[in-house]
Amino acid sequence: MARMTGSDLVQQELRALVAVADTGGFSAAAEALGLTQSAVSHSVRGSERKIGAVLFERGRAGARPTPAGEAAVAYARRVLRLLDVLTAEARGAARPDAAEGPLRIAAFRSAALHLLPPALQRLRARHPGIEPRVRIVRELGRGTAGEVADGRADLAIATLGGSAPLPSGLVAGELLTEPYALVHAKGQGTPRSLPLVDWAENCGSYTRRWWAAQDWIPKATIEAEDDGAVLSLVSGGHGMAIMPALSLAGAPDSVGITDLGPGRPTRRVGFVTTSELARSAVVRSLVRELRATAPEAVPHLNNLALQGR
Repeated sequence: MARMTGSDLVQQELRALVAVADTGGFSAAAEALGLTQSAVSHSVRGSERKIGAVLFERGRAGARPTPAGEAAVAYARRVLRLLDVLTAEARGAARPDAAEGPLRIAAFRSAALHLLPPALQRLRARHPGIEPRVRIVRELGRGTAGEVADGRADLAIATLGGSAPLPSGLVAGELLTEPYALVHAKGQGTPRSLPLVDWAENCGSYTRRWWAAQDWIPKATIEAEDDGAVLSLVSGGHGMAIMPALSLAGAPDSVGITDLGPGRPTRRVGFVTTSELARSAVVRSLVRELRATAPEAVPHLNNLALQGR
């Protein structure tokens, strides 16, 4: 008898793996799938036999993916999404300009606020059949790119050039490079003397060396939740901040922006998707609009940081 392998997994088994991971238990997964708990348990046990690894830790609190399970569930999400895309791509083959279907997007906050909306407006005008679904994800750890790697998003707007390599199977493209600037309450004569306001997503590995070389920057005395809270605190005179230009779009008039000079740090912003989805009509359509929109944003962003106000 031929030995069963992971390639023998069927679609229903993949859906069971994803459901158990998403709901945290076999009973909840069964309810979500419209099956019995025993059917889901049997399906997962069958998948574990085929793969040759335990995929979930069972306990009174539910079921939690093991490291092998996390990898299996991520691939299961991606395979299931490709099956959906297969149908849409085949259906639209005779109409290459009529992309349609859901498009799952992960973006960090400032990109979702200032870069994504004009691109989506163009996308809807050209392809009304595409259904964008946007999730705002903090750009920490695996960040938005991790959402794509785990099969939760088709495309991510992400910061590029960090110390962590791009997860296997993903591809990326740059959209814009934005400068950092010194931000403070308008009218503050010596902003560098103010305490530092910061947030966890700021100063990634792409700025860390620059940051470490600046002996005038104190340790942050105020840690905010996001860049919007930083702007609010700075506007109120509670300190100064060093922020990327995308976070400064729409900054209130009470905020002053000072150029950090020719050695200022920059941040690369781009898109991340899987090598398979990069060829799909929905992803290609969004990338096209993002590329068209980004150059329009760059002069605005550069003017904010370089001209000051």
